[in-house]
Amino acid sequence: MRLGAQIVKELLVNLRDGQVRLAFVGPPLLQVCLLAYAATLEVRNVDIAVVNDDTGRASHELVQRIGSARFVHELVVVHRAETIAQLVDRRKVLVGVHIAADFSRDVAAGRPASVQVLVDGRRGNSGQIALSYLQNIANDYGAELTGSRAAGVPRTEVRNWFNENLIYLWFVLPAMTGILVMFTTLVVTALSIAKEREQGTFDQLLVSPSSPLEIVIAKCVPAFIIAIAQAALMVSVATLIFDIPFAGSLPLLLLAVVLFGFSLVGIGLMLSAICETQQQAILSVFAVGYPLIMISGFATPVENMPDWLQTIAEGSPLKHFLVIVQGSFSKAMPPIEVWSNAWPMLVIGLISLAMAMVIVKRKLQ
Repeated sequence: MRLGAQIVKELLVNLRDGQVRLAFVGPPLLQVCLLAYAATLEVRNVDIAVVNDDTGRASHELVQRIGSARFVHELVVVHRAETIAQLVDRRKVLVGVHIAADFSRDVAAGRPASVQVLVDGRRGNSGQIALSYLQNIANDYGAELTGSRAAGVPRTEVRNWFNENLIYLWFVLPAMTGILVMFTTLVVTALSIAKEREQGTFDQLLVSPSSPLEIVIAKCVPAFIIAIAQAALMVSVATLIFDIPFAGSLPLLLLAVVLFGFSLVGIGLMLSAICETQQQAILSVFAVGYPLIMISGFATPVENMPDWLQTIAEGSPLKHFLVIVQGSFSKAMPPIEVWSNAWPMLVIGLISLAMAMVIVKRKLQ
């Protein structure tokens, strides 16, 4: 009875505040809509400078193919190689292409014909992606010129499983579900005890008959409910509005969301028990949240990290949840694979909740 009353009280505190209600729905939806188009590794609207010192047909065909590529915004034709360096230096173009005077002659003679490409290294990621696009154009054209597509000549056919067209939106939106749910849950739980300390109501807990376990549970339940509701909202937005296919099992994904929320409320409540003010709680959420994103595999594959950092990454609930949520959207993950990434979140939640309960118990004494 006492526990139920405390849970109801925590829910009412969060739901009666209009700003808090808006924060649960408005910013996550706004961030999903913005990041769906802003957070992408695709390179578009690229300005490319070209110097063509060759007057043959092959070089003009190559320039025409580059200019008609979908990622090219404007093809700037210049007459000197020094001009390309100046345009790159002033950030007017991302890539410069220099075709030598003997390009068509080498092609006609069957000799290797090379093209010099100058890439703006200050925009390393975009430059390398644009370079790969140009290499594909040159390789396809070179294959046609040399007859590599003739019968009996081996060639490579690439097929991408689960995301045949490499639509980046299919990758980033499921991942954003985990990131947004993580920050919302951490903020709600981190503010729970810190807010009571700042408002002076924490002293009432000192004289209440509630045990530390009841206090911890009462603080966890509202954030836990919010985490599940927000995850359901994000998945619905991804499937219904952005038409991202969902090939997995909803019950298995729900199990992962429950364990993910369980691990997050444990971490958030531990931060709340340590912090004295709401400002400290907010700062602690960002201090913990951003490292968790960096080692989760969202931006950089975990396999590329040093061994010691990969070991630390196993303690990030976001790392395990991203494997499940991205796999649930792209393919039907078997239950054993889901569970292999779900049980670490259960362990993380149990450890963090135990630590939070110890800290709360010391504060109450």
